[in-house]
Amino acid sequence: MNGADTAWIIVATALVLFMTLPGLALFYGGLVRARNVLSVFMHCYAIACLMSVLWFAVGYSIAFGDGNAYWGGFGKSFLNGVTADTLSGNLPEVLFFAFQMTFAIITPALIVGAYVERIGFAFVLTFSALWMVLVYAPVTHWIWGGGFLADGGIFGDTGVKDFAGGIVVHETAGIAALVLAVMLGARKHQTTPPHNPGYVMIGAAMLWVGWFGFNGGSQLAADGGAAMALTVTHISAATASLTWLAWEYKKHGKASLVGLVTGTIAGLASITPASGFVGPVEALIIGAVAGVLCQEAVNLVRNKLRIDDTLDVFAVHGVGGIFGTIMIAAFGAGSWMAQLGSLAIVGAFTLVASVVLAKLVALIFPLRVDLETEVNGLDLTVHGERAYDHSS
Repeated sequence: MNGADTAWIIVATALVLFMTLPGLALFYGGLVRARNVLSVFMHCYAIACLMSVLWFAVGYSIAFGDGNAYWGGFGKSFLNGVTADTLSGNLPEVLFFAFQMTFAIITPALIVGAYVERIGFAFVLTFSALWMVLVYAPVTHWIWGGGFLADGGIFGDTGVKDFAGGIVVHETAGIAALVLAVMLGARKHQTTPPHNPGYVMIGAAMLWVGWFGFNGGSQLAADGGAAMALTVTHISAATASLTWLAWEYKKHGKASLVGLVTGTIAGLASITPASGFVGPVEALIIGAVAGVLCQEAVNLVRNKLRIDDTLDVFAVHGVGGIFGTIMIAAFGAGSWMAQLGSLAIVGAFTLVASVVLAKLVALIFPLRVDLETEVNGLDLTVHGERAYDHSS
């Protein structure tokens, strides 16, 4: 065991959990109507708890077990055979388990942004549970667990390069978000502005800080590679924030706080897969393009395709993660065949599996709340609470 590496990954684990609780919860919560903010908090918090238990029970074993090239198996279920002295590389395996658990928490939590303000709570928990176990965990095994898309797999010794989750996290969550948005249909109140842009900014700032653990921690060591990953992450986020802002001002004549911080998230999502393979100049380019590309993707999904992906999960996370994955090949750090092929394979699998799971869960629990509940807000009707004395 390496003490310095272990100490850094302990910190990184806390940082990645911080991204979901409270970062993502505040970011998403501020963007909805005041009468739905607690429902967003509930979704994020309950998903974090449920995914933690499921990752311990079976998720970690499916993702990082010693099964075959497609499925890790159940040999490490409930951390079977793992003690405080068991190592994964030069880290305690129980710490590697905990670090990866925070990724398994935030990935289904990202999907929350697509269905807020109109979805059934029981559906959310059931779908998220099945999706993490049957979609996220297998894809993690394929790419990070030595599966068929990794080094030595179907693409040979190159394998796909996905440092911190452009495919594993952002593509899978983005596609699942798009699936649920299409199946749900549009909200009845689509033009209501974010009820608390201050929450959005605070949440985005927490995500930015937490992302240092997300990307820097994926080096699994306290070394120059982790320092470079952290640095390029910051440069991409800052640059994308500015290009989003400039593009928004050019198109609409106003520069908004929500736009600025959404650009931050676009830059962070886009650098995620490449953060271990590029330098600061490449990060500047990735961020500069991401701020415009993801904003145009929002316009495409929302206004051209008329899909109510409420908080733009696919346009920001999905498109950003896919773009960053492609840029690894564009900068010569990965194989075009491996990058594009893996995006296609995981994308198709996620699409089909998400549709099937959503349809199956909808047979048991209602996908969408009734019209009265949606109009009155989910906070009071579903959870019996309200965030403010005077709900708007």
